[in-house]
Order: sequence, then C-alpha cells, then structure tokens
Amino acid sequence: MTTVTKDSVVSLKEITEDTLRPFLKMKVAKDQRNLVAENSISIAQAYFSKNARFRGIYADETPVGFMMWAENTEEKEYFLWRLMIDADHQRMSFGAYAVRWLIDYIQKIPEANELMVSAVPGDNSPIPFYEKLGFVSTGKYEGEELVLKYSF
Repeated sequence: MTTVTKDSVVSLKEITEDTLRPFLKMKVAKDQRNLVAENSISIAQAYFSKNARFRGIYADETPVGFMMWAENTEEKEYFLWRLMIDADHQRMSFGAYAVRWLIDYIQKIPEANELMVSAVPGDNSPIPFYEKLGFVSTGKYEGEELVLKYSF
C-alpha cells in the first residue's frame, strides 16, 4: 500500500462488495464520534432510501473516506447527507475535494439551485469547514443540526 500524503491524487469511486471492507473499518477522531454516523449505518440507510447516493473517497488507491448525498430531482432538493474522513487521513484536504466534487456534480443537474448540508454546532463542529467551502447558514435547524446551503 502506498503512503497517503496531502499531495495524493483524490478520486471518488463506487463502493462494491469487493471494496466494502475498508470503509466499514474507518473511524473518525474520538472527539468527532458524536458528529457523524459510522459508514456501516450510512451504507445501510442508503440502500433503503430511493434518493441516496454514495461514493468512497480515495487518495491514490487508498480508501480514506466516505460521502453520501440525497438527490431528489423531482423536488429539486440536494443534500450532503454524510461526509467522513478516516481519522488517520484528516487535515489533508480530502474532505474538501469530495465536497467540491459534489458541488460540481450537483451544479450540472438542470434546475439545481443549491446544495444543503447540516451540522451540529459546538466543539469540533464541521460548520467552519463548510463555510470555508462557500456554504452559508440558513438560520434553520433540523433537530439540533444547523442547516447550511451552497447556492449555484
């Protein structure tokens, strides 16, 4: 296995039966565990949601993270549902690459106007991360999560 660095080539790939295991073993940092569900839960949810899509995030050929989004083209609603980068591969811009990939992907959908995401405010919150990528607060909450949007 190659060494992953911040200069590794990042890509998003379909997760298959043959590539599933590393994604199920991934963990976020201990202080983030209350902020994002485990990938096994996310993948199970995706299989029971008609609007869910997901991809594995790779650095070179090494799995480093997971992203899932909801794509409801009938209602023109697009939502970044989950983003997780394995604790050993954080702070290398892999999450930012994945979110920018999703923004580019959703922007190409006819009549898509915005991409939404929600996050729990407080210590270790990913809200500043999303704001650096251009998301702005809507001032609305889904449960205890603040909703942010990226407008096209």
